[in-house]
Amino acid sequence: MDLLPLLSWACIVFTVGMFSTGLTDLKKMRESKSADNIQFLPFLTTCLNNLGWLYYGILKREQTIVVVNIIGALLQFLYIIMYFNYTKQKRLVMSETLAAGTVLTCGWFYFTTFLPEGDSRLNQLGFTCSVVTVSMYLSPLTDLVEIVRSGNVQCLSFPLSVATFFTSTSWVLYGLQLNDYYIVVPNTPGIFTSLIRFYLFWRFASVNQSSPTYKSMQII
Repeated sequence: MDLLPLLSWACIVFTVGMFSTGLTDLKKMRESKSADNIQFLPFLTTCLNNLGWLYYGILKREQTIVVVNIIGALLQFLYIIMYFNYTKQKRLVMSETLAAGTVLTCGWFYFTTFLPEGDSRLNQLGFTCSVVTVSMYLSPLTDLVEIVRSGNVQCLSFPLSVATFFTSTSWVLYGLQLNDYYIVVPNTPGIFTSLIRFYLFWRFASVNQSSPTYKSMQII
């Protein structure tokens, strides 16, 4: 039985679902007419990550990667535009966006000008995207250490943890089917960090019973 088509659909559905969790923040901004208490950098870094993987998918001619990251990039663009509309720190947001755009332009110039077409360009791009993805998955570990110390899981999103677990698992299985370790390796940390979050929810559930630990995802 060929599992590749099934895993392809699983990757698309779960990844788009994970990206769509940002709609909750979008809803908060629309209701409050403010971007306070919402972080901007995750939208920006995720957008850069989407564009990097989109280029990788185009070079590899892998339709699943292309489709997922087109949708992801469009959603991040929407989040960025809405955040800019509601934030009071427009100058800071603009400078961070310009800096990200500069990095993206320099990266595109390097890969298209200094690297020959073929495996060399694809491998270096895959390695770069993998490093960025791993760093994004591992960056919340410092927050998890603080949660262990405080025993408070209020800042964790259970729906996002579930979405990350299924997304990472589907991509690992998909990458194994393709024998592409640039897909397998960066998504493996997502499985482990999700399992850590699940343990924290279970471990500190009694501590946080007085108030809801998490909410269901809400779509506008």
